[in-house]
Amino acid sequence: MSQHRSLRRGMLLTAKRNVLKRFERIALLKKRGRWKEGMRLFGLPKTRPL
Repeated sequence: MSQHRSLRRGMLLTAKRNVLKRFERIALLKKRGRWKEGMRLFGLPKTRPL
């Protein structure tokens, strides 16, 4: 049995997200050298996902 065409479209769309989750922001800050051990998890600086 095949899958309906309207259901298939949802799997094909993968948009670039412009909002990162907290763990993704921390990983990006570590990669850029802006994260220091002991920093607070809340109130992180803004980051752009590139």
